Amino acid sequence: MSHTVLLTGPQLAPEAMHLAAAHGVRVIPTTPYLPEQELLAVIRAEQPDAIIVRQGQLTRAMIDASYALKIIAKHGVGYNTIDIQAAADLGIPVTIAVGANAQSVAEHAFALLFSVARQTAWLDARMRQGHWDKSSANGIELFGKTLGLVGLGSIGSILMDLVAPLQMRVKVYDPYLCELPMRAHVEREEDLERLLADSDVVSLHCPLTDSNHHLIGTAQLARMRPGSILINTARGELVDTEALVRALREGQIAGAGLDTFSPEPPPADSTLWDLPTLVATPHVGANTAEARDRVGLVALQQILAVWSGAELDPRCVVNRHLLGR
Repeated sequence: MSHTVLLTGPQLAPEAMHLAAAHGVRVIPTTPYLPEQELLAVIRAEQPDAIIVRQGQLTRAMIDASYALKIIAKHGVGYNTIDIQAAADLGIPVTIAVGANAQSVAEHAFALLFSVARQTAWLDARMRQGHWDKSSANGIELFGKTLGLVGLGSIGSILMDLVAPLQMRVKVYDPYLCELPMRAHVEREEDLERLLADSDVVSLHCPLTDSNHHLIGTAQLARMRPGSILINTARGELVDTEALVRALREGQIAGAGLDTFSPEPPPADSTLWDLPTLVATPHVGANTAEARDRVGLVALQQILAVWSGAELDPRCVVNRHLLGR
């Protein structure tokens, strides 16, 4: 009997599609960010055995809509758009592609850091408008500065090494980290407020949870150094957007590089767009050909493993603690 995988978004990379075909799996892509009722109707009609979440929300109603559903796989690592409790209530594991896109996201955070520090996006736009700001532009040199990492999963661990040639000192705040990797330029910081005060750059690499919504707000931005930079390639809800707008508008910090927002996409009239010290990208940190290939393949391999009764790596099952209750 053939199985069906429904994608909330476009088709998987060729290698993953070849693997699906080799196992007789029917893959159904959908239009990105379909309205809830439309996606719900597709799920009811197709009754997929698995869902791969690429874009948009996967709600309790959507999970309940397929009686055949055995696994939900996230095409990436951020699972806050999936109702993991609803899945657990039905005994359905929710998996993430741990590490598959980490290199690409870390490189994107690195790129945002340089772009903010050297005003490349703003200067590029100015030149296209006919300006020549050679006499007034004044960037920030990153050599020897301190990078504060909030969260040290796969992405933060790569970024930690990417900045080593710049002789940047790295401080890590991660209350869930069991062991800090041994690096001469890296140290652990137990207090988030102290990390904010001691860092020239703060980069967020933690998952979104119920307890860290608006982890960076007015008080935290006030703790950051004048002339410092905030980078967020994790989840938009970690940052209080209006507090960040005020801090940038008032010059409280030097700039910010954002790849994630709340909501996504931000509205066209968002106050973010008036800020020359902001560099924004549309949640594309993982959007490289290499990461796309790895993530799609890992998601499908996890699905095939569940269907065959194989054990999954516990680190990949984000609702493991809820299953079997």
